[in-house]
Amino acid sequence: MPFAAPQPSPLNLSPLLTRRRALGAFLALPALGLLTACGGAPATSGEPASQSAPAPLGTSVPPGTTITVGDATIRVALELSGLIKELGFKVKSANISGGPQTTEAFRANALDVGSVADIPPIHATWTGLDVRIIASAYRQDAVNHPVYELGVAPGSGISSLGDLRGKKIAYSPGQAQGALVLRILEKAGLHQDDVKLVELPSTGDVYATSLASKQVDAAPLGGVQIKRYLAKYKAEGSSTLRHGLRDDPAHLYSPAEVLNDPAKAAALAEYVRVWGKAQRWVQDHPGEWLEGYYVKDQGLSREDGQYLIDAADTRDLPTSWAEGIARHQQTIDLLACEQKKPRLEAASLYDARFEAIAGSAFVAAGKAGA
Repeated sequence: MPFAAPQPSPLNLSPLLTRRRALGAFLALPALGLLTACGGAPATSGEPASQSAPAPLGTSVPPGTTITVGDATIRVALELSGLIKELGFKVKSANISGGPQTTEAFRANALDVGSVADIPPIHATWTGLDVRIIASAYRQDAVNHPVYELGVAPGSGISSLGDLRGKKIAYSPGQAQGALVLRILEKAGLHQDDVKLVELPSTGDVYATSLASKQVDAAPLGGVQIKRYLAKYKAEGSSTLRHGLRDDPAHLYSPAEVLNDPAKAAALAEYVRVWGKAQRWVQDHPGEWLEGYYVKDQGLSREDGQYLIDAADTRDLPTSWAEGIARHQQTIDLLACEQKKPRLEAASLYDARFEAIAGSAFVAAGKAGA
């Protein structure tokens, strides 16, 4: 059954967006009181997310079941590949993306599943929203194909991670870019009080503009922003640094309340299966993906689209979440320590019923294609 046409979010998101835009007024101000140096101390213990014993997933989706999905990229993949025909229930597409909007939509019961990196499920849990990850995707060679690079402002004197000491760094708490900044500092042997963290929304070209105007010295840039920043400002002395860390997690996650509904859970299991096949289709059909998604849907140039395809490299959808959960735990422990939050058990953020679904579908689709 085809996706319903993307609908505007039923939420009034303007206050959230206004608050995020308002952060731009504080470009030159360090983020005070956000973090304290951990010095290797263990994170504070706390109660893990509640984990009841959910019922086994249903083998069929009851008639009349509908799910609302905030996953625009895969919506296009399902349509281009024809895999949308494998979903025998109604799927509504919501114009919602990113952790803050997705969390707000979950709270308003306006969304059943969202697509994010690894930080939003952590912060949702810390704010009292019970969520579970139901699918995960990574990059096979993640260190050499990072999602983000550290943009460096012209004249900042930064040529290595160690040079970040005393510099102003763009920081977006609650998002992947913010956690990456903390991980970069940890790798460089620095603490938050060795730098000045400047709270900025990581939307659009805010980071690139702040770098070019020297309002910050460094900021994580992702996707085509890396290419555009260098093309526009390299002659003035701008550059980027590879951080040498994995920053590749991509997850689907849902509220536990939704997953406790047998009909919704069965529909989400089927969606995850087809999602896994769509991931494989995107990898195996780069030409069609370039034209259908990057050029036609996103309005990018073919050059920019090809840059993103090359940057992503080969996908990895594991049938076991063990390694991903272990890495997620390291991130949780760092954030809990730095941000004075309760320690969570990473495994409690995952719904084990879904563990092998996407990865098995990805592998099977690859064999079928071969």
